[in-house]
Amino acid sequence: MKSQEPGYVYILTNPSFREDWVKIGKSSRPVDVRSKELDNTAVPLPFEIFATLKTIKFNEVEKLVHKTIDRLTDLRIRQNREFFNVAPQMALEILRDIAMTIDDADVVEYRDNKPIPKEEKKPQKEKNKDKTSHHERRGRFKFSLVGIKIGEYVTFEPTGEKVKVASDDTIEYNDRIYKLSPFVGTFMPEERRNQSGAYQGAQYFLYDGETLEARRRRMEREALTTSSVE
Repeated sequence: MKSQEPGYVYILTNPSFREDWVKIGKSSRPVDVRSKELDNTAVPLPFEIFATLKTIKFNEVEKLVHKTIDRLTDLRIRQNREFFNVAPQMALEILRDIAMTIDDADVVEYRDNKPIPKEEKKPQKEKNKDKTSHHERRGRFKFSLVGIKIGEYVTFEPTGEKVKVASDDTIEYNDRIYKLSPFVGTFMPEERRNQSGAYQGAQYFLYDGETLEARRRRMEREALTTSSVE
């Protein structure tokens, strides 16, 4: 029996779209071929490849990516289409998280529709090695880490909107559940959006006049000080 050939899950952007719109689909052929097929009169400008994940499980991965984004909130622009209102970098983070669970997964980032060589990114990784290692040790943000209970409220600093803490890592707004970073990517005012579309959610929410990120760092320092004294 012939073994299944690998295929691709891709993240595409388009200069004619909003910065936080992406197309996430799959292809059994190289993604540059697929992106050219999508270049038609319905789209003013050609699609650009943002990232790909290559694996024999590309069908399953595509469904999982779509489901993961749908679970965060209603970010699908049209329910029967592969377009999502989510920042490209956030979509890439989801792709990377899934890739960690698949043995043959190979994630490649692109610039100007060309793969970014891994050795090109190495100096930046080395430069931020200590910072990255520290981030990995700290793990993802959770409200329990900063003494905030489910049911309490935090303030989305860019708009002053108060949102309810729904779980240890989600908030509730207008009867919908969001992770912090996707919420920022969705509701950040146009004049404050950055070019990458990637946001560290904990930096944009306030509790007792302090950002969640600043509160976390302060409590970590205090814990270290207490530990060293003991």
